[in-house]
Amino acid sequence: MRLTAVTVGGGIRELVRDDWRVLDGYGADEVAFGAYGQALIPWPNRIADGRYEFQGQTYQLALTEPDKHNSIHGFARWMTWKVERHDASTALLSLVIYPRAGYPFALHLGVEYTLSPSGVTVTTTARNVGRSPLPYANGFHPYISVGSPRIDSCLLKVPAVTWLPSDERGIPMGKQPVEGSAYDFRAPRAIGPMRLDTGYGDLIRDSEGLARVELTAADDSRSVGLWMDSSYSYVMTFTGDTLDDASRRRRSLGVEPMTAAPNAFQSGDGLRVLEPGEATTSVWGIDIR
Repeated sequence: MRLTAVTVGGGIRELVRDDWRVLDGYGADEVAFGAYGQALIPWPNRIADGRYEFQGQTYQLALTEPDKHNSIHGFARWMTWKVERHDASTALLSLVIYPRAGYPFALHLGVEYTLSPSGVTVTTTARNVGRSPLPYANGFHPYISVGSPRIDSCLLKVPAVTWLPSDERGIPMGKQPVEGSAYDFRAPRAIGPMRLDTGYGDLIRDSEGLARVELTAADDSRSVGLWMDSSYSYVMTFTGDTLDDASRRRRSLGVEPMTAAPNAFQSGDGLRVLEPGEATTSVWGIDIR
């Protein structure tokens, strides 16, 4: 098993077992377009118009998704992280997000990757190192694969009671029950031609408090499970139909654990407020079979 974490963005570039690329990644000399494997901090997904209010003040972020007039996926994904330590099975990366236009707060981040024979565990710790409270959420953007050329025949399981309809800009418009809808993957079934760029909430958890999204080959020869602890209240699934690189579309499934919903800086849905000196930790991981 080989995991490659990167200092540009602090994410995962590749996870490989023998000849199986468990994560659909990118080359050492390529840019992680499509947010491949990136850490999405201090917010995952989108903020409509890049504008939000926090403790009586209004802030304006750069519109990093200009065609939809949104700010997307935070700052950390393009920043240079520091390697604090690494060995054969672990790597700890750190970053300080200093105050800036639209986010005048100071946030220290640590992401630890732990590799095992069955997969990887990702532990993220965020600490407010400034003098005032700050808004915070995190997410990650791995694309999982069972090695098939396309995901259409793969079986997908998403343990969620609700899904998040969104507008043409990708901004949620409330919640709907998955029961009776095309978005119900509580029982594993083939993805088929369905186009997913879909958020899910009210996650169903096991006895250990973990929610687990599973992608399984049609012949059951391989399976990838992405699990999330209780800090991750939402998950996105993305079949990649809108990726700029047509060769990457529908060859893997983006599964994005998120501690808050899309547009949480406006809605407050899952948003965490960290007081000065306060820290929070969240854990997700990937198991393979």
